[in-house]
Amino acid sequence: MIVAVTGVILVLFVIGHLLGNLQIFLGPEWINSYAQHLRDLGGFLWAIRLFLLIAVLLHIYYTIWLAIENRRARGSYREREPVKASFASRHMAMSGLIILAFIFYHLAHFTVRVTDPRFALLKADPLNRYDVYSMMVYGFQNVIVSAFYVLAMFLLALHLSHGASSFFQSLGLNDKKLTPRLARIGRVVAWLIFIGYTSIPVAVLLGLVKPAQQL
Repeated sequence: MIVAVTGVILVLFVIGHLLGNLQIFLGPEWINSYAQHLRDLGGFLWAIRLFLLIAVLLHIYYTIWLAIENRRARGSYREREPVKASFASRHMAMSGLIILAFIFYHLAHFTVRVTDPRFALLKADPLNRYDVYSMMVYGFQNVIVSAFYVLAMFLLALHLSHGASSFFQSLGLNDKKLTPRLARIGRVVAWLIFIGYTSIPVAVLLGLVKPAQQL
């Protein structure tokens, strides 16, 4: 139940965050205005971040705990059944830990801005706001950073695609007709999220999105 509830909280954040990030395709005004609105929240924004971080830690902790308990339940005689267990389901804990590592790096990269010295050289935009648009472009011009980002989003999509199937069972919703349909919708949403997030670094690396200011 804890894994399911925290999962829903995090999925809602992931979708909201994606909608905000996709504004980079609308130009500097949109994404810089969005970022400024978030900064105007002040301490409340950090309270939200803390709440989300706690949700992530609880989600990963109990996912690992469930994986350990499931292995213990199988006892000393274990026969693997790769046909019944998907790759995503067998590696939920590991993918969760990699995603957690990515979250910490992502916060250091774009939120605290301590991993790329070029970010400190960016000037304010014409409305005296931090140029988040150019920051994102310069950040994703690093192939290694973009590759890690795409990998994390791929693992997240795998994670969500499996979670979509197990979520309804965790909440006791086992309708034979409705539950499989909702699970399929969940898997489609998971891969749409992957496409949405990865479209940003891919567009930057292809030169389709360029910085608003030169360093």
